Order: sequence, then structure tokens, then C-alpha cells
Amino acid sequence: MLNKIALSLVIIGALNWGLVGLFQFDLVGFIFGGMDALISRIIFVLVGLAGIWCINLLFKHLGPDHADEIRRDR
Repeated sequence: MLNKIALSLVIIGALNWGLVGLFQFDLVGFIFGGMDALISRIIFVLVGLAGIWCINLLFKHLGPDHADEIRRDR
């Protein structure tokens, strides 16, 4: 459950950065009253923490039922 929440926050952050990069538009800041608003800063911190949490997903060992998938991908 925590992995899904973290991944959702990372996706929100990625979409927001995409908007910033393409259109110079900060959707989170727009919705919550600017980048300096407390709620915006809290959301940015949560997205950052979720990104750190998702690092463990890169190194998470797959169970034995995924061994065939790994062999097929190689």
C-alpha cells in the first residue's frame, strides 16, 4: 500500500516537472496558492520523500514466481 502511495506521488511530481519544463507552469503551486504556500511546500516535501522511498523499488528482490520473466527479458 505504501509503495502505491509513494509511486502515485512520484508520478504527480513527474507530471508537474514535465509541465514546468514544457510550459513553465507549476500545477501544484497553481492549485495550492503558489510555490511559497505552506501546503505547496508540504506537497513538494511529500513528493520528494516518496521519490526517496521509491528508490527501494529499484533494488527490491523479485520473488521466485518472477524468475521466468527475468530470464525472458535477458
